[in-house]
Amino acid sequence: MTRALLLLRRRLVGSVFVLLIVVIGTFLLLEAAPGDAVDAYIASTGGDAGMIELLRHRWGLDQSALTRLATYLWALLHLDLGQSVTFSRPIRDVILERLPNTLLLMGSATALSFGLGSALGIYAGARPGGFRDRLLSIGSLALYAVPGFWLGLVLIIVFAVDLRWFPIGGIESIASGKTGLDRAADIARHLVLPVSALGFIYLALYLRMMRAGMAEVWRQDFVLAARAKGLSRRRIVLAHVARNALLPLVTMLGLQSAQMLGGSVVIESVFSVPGLGRLAQEAVAARDTPLLLGIILVSAVLVIVINLLVDIAYAFLDPRVGASEAGA
Repeated sequence: MTRALLLLRRRLVGSVFVLLIVVIGTFLLLEAAPGDAVDAYIASTGGDAGMIELLRHRWGLDQSALTRLATYLWALLHLDLGQSVTFSRPIRDVILERLPNTLLLMGSATALSFGLGSALGIYAGARPGGFRDRLLSIGSLALYAVPGFWLGLVLIIVFAVDLRWFPIGGIESIASGKTGLDRAADIARHLVLPVSALGFIYLALYLRMMRAGMAEVWRQDFVLAARAKGLSRRRIVLAHVARNALLPLVTMLGLQSAQMLGGSVVIESVFSVPGLGRLAQEAVAARDTPLLLGIILVSAVLVIVINLLVDIAYAFLDPRVGASEAGA
């Protein structure tokens, strides 16, 4: 427990600087882009020079970039993300409305890809070079090469339009009045296709990594010793080979969290899921810089938290890593 706390403290200190770099870097990039929220608003609704000047003053865009950055950082110290130009509401409230949908989509897709991918990787790596190993390797390579948006569109056409097994999009039925288990079942039914589209891509990655890790572990001396003792192949695979091949997958789970979050932007757009991905798309279209900064900041915090949990889990799975990290 002490080792995990020391590791957590070191990671938290580094995370503060990471978040600061993310905020400042994102702000400067958005400032370098042409146009602002006033330009996007006038382009969609129209207005004269007086309205433009009034909006720039109301939204603080008549101040210098350095002043606005300092004001934003000071507000962040008080956990204030500011006001959304698009929604005219506190950004914190807007993000908290959408965040659960993204977490549900990401969590379900991660469980699907990691769980099923690891299981299929163990199944393929149990007999390296066999028929099922080659079949699953080719299938996973083909699946990994498929773009997420294309897979999502195919799933919609086949299972939502033609077969009508699942809804085309959304997170739940509008004005259904369902509560409790009925609402949970309705949300689960809506999530089947987007979770499949997002999870299957990374499923192929975990399958290939597990299979490759098991192929390497099979050549280790302790595996040869276990075979010489006469242990059954099933016990060797589960107790020795798969267990040691699982460690790189835990590391990859943290590294893929950022890519999974980025992939959810596309999947949420394809399936009309009201999450952070669609919210970011709306913020970019409206040039709502404060809202986009808030989304990126929350996304960075989410990725950091996931990697912290992965580091702690890795420290427990491999005490040597935890000891070296804590003592560094």
